[in-house]
Amino acid sequence: MKTRREFLEAAGKGAVFAGLSSVLPVIALAEDRTLNNETDMEKSMSYHKTNDFISNKLPSFGMGGVPLGNEFVAATDADALETLTAAWDAGVRYYDVAPWYGFGLAERRFGSFLHHQKRDEYFISTKVGKLLKASKKNRGAEIFPKAGSPNSPVFDYSASGVRRSIEDSLQRLGIDSIDIAFVHDLSPDFKYFDKSWLEHWAIAKKGAFPELNKMRDEGLIKAWGLGVNHPEPILKALRETTPDVFLMASQYSLIDHENALNKVFPEVRKNNVKLVMGSNLNAGFISGSDRYNYDPTKPIPADILEKREKLRVVAKAHSVDLRTAALQFASFPDVAVSIIPGARTGQQIIEDVESMKVQIPAAFWEQLKSEKLIAQNAPVKPAK
Repeated sequence: MKTRREFLEAAGKGAVFAGLSSVLPVIALAEDRTLNNETDMEKSMSYHKTNDFISNKLPSFGMGGVPLGNEFVAATDADALETLTAAWDAGVRYYDVAPWYGFGLAERRFGSFLHHQKRDEYFISTKVGKLLKASKKNRGAEIFPKAGSPNSPVFDYSASGVRRSIEDSLQRLGIDSIDIAFVHDLSPDFKYFDKSWLEHWAIAKKGAFPELNKMRDEGLIKAWGLGVNHPEPILKALRETTPDVFLMASQYSLIDHENALNKVFPEVRKNNVKLVMGSNLNAGFISGSDRYNYDPTKPIPADILEKREKLRVVAKAHSVDLRTAALQFASFPDVAVSIIPGARTGQQIIEDVESMKVQIPAAFWEQLKSEKLIAQNAPVKPAK
């Protein structure tokens, strides 16, 4: 199989996409629906109006901020500047960050760069629900030892906590507005909570969710949703509130996608909500890292390792770069409005951008289905 760079240089000549603006087609607005008189209050909560900003303006390709928060590997400020400059020069105009990423480090680094760009030329999303508190006795070294942060997280999903979180993020970023606010990690898999996730959910249902609706109506943000690694909060939010978009991480990749495909996508589609697709490479696993998703302390299951090897064999047979295939695969569903792979170096983000211009042979996808490495109903070409 060709090296990734050789593959991209050769395949890029047969690009099927003209540029980042056409990586994913503009998704048509869902038809208006009306509620009949027999619909009760609970059912009416499932009706969502399509958010035009999400469907028509959010770029189809963005950059995730985890690596520049030094979550796994240390990068210097100079490294971060080089990476962000390369991303900008390559045409990337959507950036996703969070207070959690390096306990403020990622937001400061992205803000240091974006502060010098015209605000109307890029889009940015950040997270709420985790405030940062600096002190000499902090958890920075415990949770993100490579970030050098003086902060500890304070989990606050109240209305005032959401307002405070947005204000704090704006200060760290050095900008005047946020496009999308994702309620972060309000999910059963988040291991750092001080109480059950459902207790925090009850607070958010009365506090964060209505406050974010209010902030959207006021124009302080353009859209909001949840950023989670687990399907249950997404389905619960669709029943109980009115989000516009979800950052669905670690749930739709070449390795693992059937639950999202068959259970989450239908509900998201029915409710006129879109998905930003995160962790398309399972936190680097597909491209070769020795961790699966975001917990490097967990042993990687044998069947997951075996599946990656089988994917590599098929990719080699078709001279396809597996990372490129994984990124495109995440972009194909009709509910996917954007993908946001993380990048630690300029070369990584440049190659990711080029990956979206490559034409992958249909025979590659056909073999993956014939060998049952991907679901038979998984989309394998851009939505129309």
